[in-house]
Amino acid sequence: MSLHLGDYLAERKAGIDAALAAQVEAWRREAPETLVEAMGYSLLAGGKRIRPILALAAFEACGGPAARRAVAEDYAIALECIHTYSLVHDDLPAMDDDDLRRGRPTCHVVYGEATAILAGDALLTEAFARLASGPEPERVRLVALLARAAGAAGMVGGQKLDLEMTGRLSLEQVEGVHRRKTGALLAASAEGGAIAAGAPEVTVAALRAYGEALGLAFQIADDLLDVTGDPEAMGKRRGGDEARGKTTYPALLGIEGARERAREASRQALAAIEDLGAGAEPLRALARYVVERSA
Repeated sequence: MSLHLGDYLAERKAGIDAALAAQVEAWRREAPETLVEAMGYSLLAGGKRIRPILALAAFEACGGPAARRAVAEDYAIALECIHTYSLVHDDLPAMDDDDLRRGRPTCHVVYGEATAILAGDALLTEAFARLASGPEPERVRLVALLARAAGAAGMVGGQKLDLEMTGRLSLEQVEGVHRRKTGALLAASAEGGAIAAGAPEVTVAALRAYGEALGLAFQIADDLLDVTGDPEAMGKRRGGDEARGKTTYPALLGIEGARERAREASRQALAAIEDLGAGAEPLRALARYVVERSA
């Protein structure tokens, strides 16, 4: 299968962006105007849309039927809503205290802290409303999967550990944080796509392992970009981790050591799906892309 990843990502991103814009308009008919403005400001601010793209790619790699496509699409939208809520809250003064995200002021800078908190709360809860709104039985399993990935043992727990990352940490401790904070939602993206497709459990497990390794590679690449990346391309300032005194992969392993650890994680992701056919080529390309990206 010949795949031009740039075209693939652009096409998928356009479709996801359109679905997100439609969702914001639906909220606008029911919710307070300023709240929806803040939600839309963050949700429609761009971004790579890696999580929903990953879910849809996994769905297709598993031969997901057309009858289940709506489940996969709702799961993809829910993932992006939850990811965006986490960014809105991470940027708050009580958390990472960032004033720039994706090249423009963060939500709380524009709308105030109280509205930003409510916007994040609404994105989180509306994500589950979207995912649960359908008769298909696999939606219940997907709700549980997403709740665990985003909750105390996953992304939220990882953020708490991240806030406590003071002093010199070990590589094992740093990986433990990032497998929760970043990896849990990426692993759930791939695993959920397989569940939505009705894939056998052995395939669901393979996609989960793929997503876990991909999440680690993605986070290491993020740490590297914070040191070496172009602020204009990234849409945020460089050196934020160092300024907060966080222990990162480059700090522990050096630039080249961190790059090799990211490549190793990428190879692990590829190995997890080696038994899948040509339909998994987008997943393989994504595993290579996350360690080569420049933003």
